[in-house]
Amino acid sequence: MKLTELFEQNKLSLSFEVFPPKTDTAFESVKHATEEIAALRPSFMSVTYGAGGGTSKYTLDIAKNIKERYGVPTLAHLTCVSSTRETVRDKIAQIRAAGIENVMALRGDLTPELERSDRSAWAYSHAIDLIRDIKESGADFCIGGACYPEIHPESANQREDIRYLKEKVDAGCSFLTTQMFFDNNLLYNFLYKIREAGITVPVIPGVMPITNGNQVERAIKLSGSFMPQRFKALVDKFGTTPDAMKQAGIAYATDQIIDLFANGITNVHVYSMNKPDVAAAIQRNLSDILG
Repeated sequence: MKLTELFEQNKLSLSFEVFPPKTDTAFESVKHATEEIAALRPSFMSVTYGAGGGTSKYTLDIAKNIKERYGVPTLAHLTCVSSTRETVRDKIAQIRAAGIENVMALRGDLTPELERSDRSAWAYSHAIDLIRDIKESGADFCIGGACYPEIHPESANQREDIRYLKEKVDAGCSFLTTQMFFDNNLLYNFLYKIREAGITVPVIPGVMPITNGNQVERAIKLSGSFMPQRFKALVDKFGTTPDAMKQAGIAYATDQIIDLFANGITNVHVYSMNKPDVAAAIQRNLSDILG
């Protein structure tokens, strides 16, 4: 199923994100975790392109297994930073052959080594280059793109960021998924601005349950996310007590999702990563709301 068909149903739904293993030896444990999440029957699952800079070769294996064994629609991530056009063409062909209909087109994170490299030699500098190549390949994918409610870290300002986002959508993105955020008002303000700019594709909010205190620093580093005082107080109070922090983090994420649903959002993506217990707890908290 193409995800745009799902979004058109206008039903409240949750999706979850998982990542492939860094090493061959970790494959079975990661596969088992993703299967536990798939067994919850989310609206779809996305599979990232490698874990922490590791190998991407298992992305398609995980996505295909979820789709074929559990019948859960899957979204395979594809990044292009430092890739050759030949490599990307091969990946597109592999995704197509696996029967995956949805692709998340991303530039990918810049490692310190890549930041020091000569970018003029790159075949792909931005996600829009990858989106254009996917469209030109003839593959009939539903293409997703990323967006930042709090401005892309490399953009000068939000106006510039939204202008580039519009170009990305015009190039072929059928929907957008947001980077994590912890204050829903930031999302609502962002949605107003992009609709004013003529971006009309579905925007799926991405919510990250922070279940241990160490995740906070990493979340800020990855996305530059604004941390509301209410969230800071939660971390200050429970951050050093693992079980309490996990429960509080799940409760905070649940509260965010309920507010999003109450304000007209129908599809929410949860960055549950490979934590079936976290995914299950959030789904359980919303059982009567989701129906």
